[in-house]
Amino acid sequence: MQPEAVWPGAQVVLRLPSGYHAVHEVKPNTTILLGKYGNFQCNFLIGRPYHYTYEILDQDSSSGSSGLRIVPPTELYSDINDDEATTTADLEEEDQAGTDGKGARAQFEILDQKGEVLLRTNRNIVDDARSQTMTMEEIEMLKAEGKGSGKDLIAKILDSHSALDQKTAFALAKYTLRKTKKYLRRFTVLPLDVPLLARWIMTEKDASKTMELREETLALIGSWSNVHFMPPPVGEEQNLSGIVGQGRWLVVDETAGLLVAAAAERLAILHPQYQQETRPTATQVDGAVSVPSDDVVQSQSEISQRTQPRPSIRKPTFASSNTITVIHANAQPNLSLLRYFGFDAANPAPSHPLTRHLKTISWLQLLHPEADNACTEPENVAPEVVQTWKSGKRSNYYRKRRRWERTVAVVSNTQHGGFDGLVIASPMSTPTILHHLVPLLRGAAQVVVYSPSIEPLVELADFYSTQRRVAYFNDPPAPEAMPTEDFPVNPTLLLAPTIQTICCRPWQVLPGRTHPLMTGRGGAEGYVFIATRVLPAEGGVEARGISKKRKGKVEDMSKEACESRSGKVMRVQDEEIMES
Repeated sequence: MQPEAVWPGAQVVLRLPSGYHAVHEVKPNTTILLGKYGNFQCNFLIGRPYHYTYEILDQDSSSGSSGLRIVPPTELYSDINDDEATTTADLEEEDQAGTDGKGARAQFEILDQKGEVLLRTNRNIVDDARSQTMTMEEIEMLKAEGKGSGKDLIAKILDSHSALDQKTAFALAKYTLRKTKKYLRRFTVLPLDVPLLARWIMTEKDASKTMELREETLALIGSWSNVHFMPPPVGEEQNLSGIVGQGRWLVVDETAGLLVAAAAERLAILHPQYQQETRPTATQVDGAVSVPSDDVVQSQSEISQRTQPRPSIRKPTFASSNTITVIHANAQPNLSLLRYFGFDAANPAPSHPLTRHLKTISWLQLLHPEADNACTEPENVAPEVVQTWKSGKRSNYYRKRRRWERTVAVVSNTQHGGFDGLVIASPMSTPTILHHLVPLLRGAAQVVVYSPSIEPLVELADFYSTQRRVAYFNDPPAPEAMPTEDFPVNPTLLLAPTIQTICCRPWQVLPGRTHPLMTGRGGAEGYVFIATRVLPAEGGVEARGISKKRKGKVEDMSKEACESRSGKVMRVQDEEIMES
């Protein structure tokens, strides 16, 4: 669960007026640089709620840093509240009215009381750079002075434009908005979650590192994989080798940890727990934000470090419910994006939920554990002999033993199977992955495979099609011969394979100007393969029961019985005719 306020060590997203996002870590007694928008101290954000909009004030000559002011909602939406909404009836009246009195559309947007034109249409306007009389040197000089939050600079730029009165209402609003995005010194603090991280990587970073995985595709994967939190059974012991549990998912992630982060967020194990009693809080005085001094922040952090208990030397324990098992092909998994949520895979913090709920295993450890050195038990030395060693040698011995115990426990847990779902996002050959991992799933488990292009998924859907399944039943290959050329996977293990896609395109919705945004980024569309794990029935299928149909009894009658019965019916009919 995400915290409601900003705490030290948290990753926050600063939404700038230009529409771009900046991700920063909140470190006490440090300064955040926002380029042309200015800079400020991180201490001004500590203890403040998210979703506040701040305005960077003038720089203080003594400290050299700028202060912050919380922008009230009335000021944020003043432009929207002041503008009059244009309805369809107003547009129709404008169409019927005209300057020539013949019903032609008006060529002038705004008129004064005398009927003189204030703002014209841009039909006869030619853009000229000389319309702006203020030079860049003057603008940079005003920016260097640092007076105000940028409003005065925007007002001076608008006043120095010689052709401002020739712009239409739409052109004037567009020009003002462009200058506001460029010079207004404001930002909004947002919490960092997985959809926002995916959008930031897709639009402003290298999207190829995450296989161009979009936020809407992440939502589709999470929905079909059915990843959700499941309460652990009552009385369950969570030990090192415990296998019994609910909510265990297999993940093959080659998106730098983005897929793991999405699954962990649905399991409520992604965000660390912050201790609010040891955090310094900021206060607001007359609209400006004040913060404790550096000495107070430093003293509180030192007290927090002294009061923290020393790490225990006990054996590492794993949670048996709501776990994620990541299978990777390298010596170490690539989970670099988890650092934005306070988790370091190389040196995990004991207090982070992912430390007990995230397990990693390589393909070599899963398929051939005897060939991996990490699965080889180190020499077991008597405790009396270990106590005679030096501290460095003794620590190295215990570290090797704990690493071996952890690796063996993860391998045993994974090979036991019984997982609730499988999610794959990898450039590796998907049939080879499913050949080894589908048998580890329980019945009715969901299998979800992501691919930037549709061709690999179409081939995969053909491997699990009905025609392949019928051919497999008619001439099943030997189990030791699998996989074969005709059957790369067992087509009887997955049912109802489907391929889906989703894409959210932003649109500009304006009267007469509705169209998709032309500045949207392209890239891969992204497709998702979905199937359900089934358990094939062993042996033949037989139908049993007692038939009670009368038609069967009539067919079993002998010929003599049928003839006698028909003769009896004829005699009854003759008697009825004689009586009538």
